[in-house]
Amino acid sequence: MYEHHRDRLLPRAAFLRRLGRHALVACALVTGSLLAGILGYHYLENLGWIDALLNAAMILGGMGPVNEIHTVAGKIFASIYALYSGLIVLIVAGVLFAPIFHRFLHRFHLELDDGDSSRRGGKS
Repeated sequence: MYEHHRDRLLPRAAFLRRLGRHALVACALVTGSLLAGILGYHYLENLGWIDALLNAAMILGGMGPVNEIHTVAGKIFASIYALYSGLIVLIVAGVLFAPIFHRFLHRFHLELDDGDSSRRGGKS
């Protein structure tokens, strides 16, 4: 998926396409997580669709629930969904920043290689 450390730096257009693909994966993760939260709150806590959306979005965004949870199944779901949402935030951040971090490290490594080869060439 990523170029080897000895390969040339990916051209800007290809890098932006890679960044776009990663953004699509991140959006899919967030959308799927939000959908799971909406369904869970709607069916386990008997909230209306809009209230279920609001609660799922608030939990996924790290703000906390809006409506009070009444059922045992709803409380268990809300607990698991809150823990899951915390992990999803970290995973989405990793997916979004991976290509940027890789490009930075790749460019840094190429600059180091250029400096080392010139020094090695001068000593031979």
